[in-house]
Amino acid sequence: MNDYRVDAPPILRDFLVYHGTIQGHSRRTVDEYYLDLRNFFRFLKLDKGRVPKDTPFDQISIDDVDLDLVRSVTLSDVYSYMDYLSRGRVVHPNSPDAHVGLSAPARARKAAAIRSFYKYLTNKAKLLTENPMQDLDAPRLKKTLPKYLNLEESVSLLDHVDGANQARDYCILTLFLNCGLRISELIGLNVTDVRGNQLRVLGKGNKERMLFLNEACQSALEDWLTQRSMLTLVDENALFVTLQNRRRISRAAVHKLVKKHLTAAGLDSTQYSAHKLRHTAATLMLQNGVDVRTLQEVLGHDHLNTTQIYTHVDNEDLRTAARANPLGKVKKHKKPEKSESSEEKT
Repeated sequence: MNDYRVDAPPILRDFLVYHGTIQGHSRRTVDEYYLDLRNFFRFLKLDKGRVPKDTPFDQISIDDVDLDLVRSVTLSDVYSYMDYLSRGRVVHPNSPDAHVGLSAPARARKAAAIRSFYKYLTNKAKLLTENPMQDLDAPRLKKTLPKYLNLEESVSLLDHVDGANQARDYCILTLFLNCGLRISELIGLNVTDVRGNQLRVLGKGNKERMLFLNEACQSALEDWLTQRSMLTLVDENALFVTLQNRRRISRAAVHKLVKKHLTAAGLDSTQYSAHKLRHTAATLMLQNGVDVRTLQEVLGHDHLNTTQIYTHVDNEDLRTAARANPLGKVKKHKKPEKSESSEEKT
C-alpha cells in the first residue's frame, strides 16, 4: 500500500496526520481515508478535464491537488462521484468476482470521508470560510438486524474446536463469545493486558476499557498461556500468535480459524464471521438481563444508539406485547359451504 506521508499532497496529508495524531484513529482507518479521498480527487480531475479522458484511473496523480481545486468542489461534483461509484466503478477487477458498482455502505463510507475532510478544512485548518459539504447526503442504507448464533449453536461451536491449535482457537472463540471483542481488538491484545480476572482492551480511537473475565474466559486463557509459555516466540508481547511463524496472529488467520470451526460445527460459515460472534455475545447478554447501558460499555460503543440495535433482535418484551393483545387468540371460523342451489337463489 502507498504511504500517504509520501504520496499525498500537503493539504490532504495534514488532514490525515490530524486524524492519526489528534483524533487517535488507527493506521488502518487513516489509510482508508487516504484511499477514499485519493479516488475522489482522481475522479474529479478526470471529470473536470484536468487529465486526458483515456488516462487509466489508477494512474491519475493527485500531487497537484491544492486549495483552489478543493475549494471549487460542489455538492453536484460529489453526487456525480457517487453515481460513478454505483454505476461505473469496477470492484475487484482482477478477481473472478469482479462486478460494477459499489454497495451503499461502501459509498456511504466514501461520502463520510469527504464530509470529514471538508469539516476539518473549515473548522480546524480554517482554510475555508464555509463548508460546501455541510448538507452532503449519504446513500440511504437498509436497516438490517445483526446475525447471531443462539446459545445452543454457540455451545456447539466451542464443542467442535479441535486440532493442533485447539487451546489457542478455543480461547479466541471464548473471548469473542463472552466479551464481544472486535477482531482488531483481539489481534492487538498483549500478554500484559491479561490482569487476573480483568482484560485491558484497546478499542477504536485508542480508547481503553477494562473487561471482567468470567470463569470460562479465565480457564481458556490459562490453558492457552500454558501452551504459549512453551513456545519460542518472535513476538513476545502478542497474546495470540500463529504456531507456524510464532508472530502475532493476523486478521486473516482469525477469519480463517473462525470459518473452520463454524464448518466443523455444521454452521453456515458464509452467514457468520468473527464479527457475528461479537453480535452473538451482545445478544446473549441482553437476553440474559444485561441492561443496554452496561452493554454499551462492554462493547466500547461511543453512542447508545449503536448498542440499541441489539434490543430489537429478539426482544422478549415484544413477544409479551404480542401475546397480550386480546385478539391474539381469535382465529377465523370456518363457515358452512353453500350449496349450488342456494347460490342460484341469491
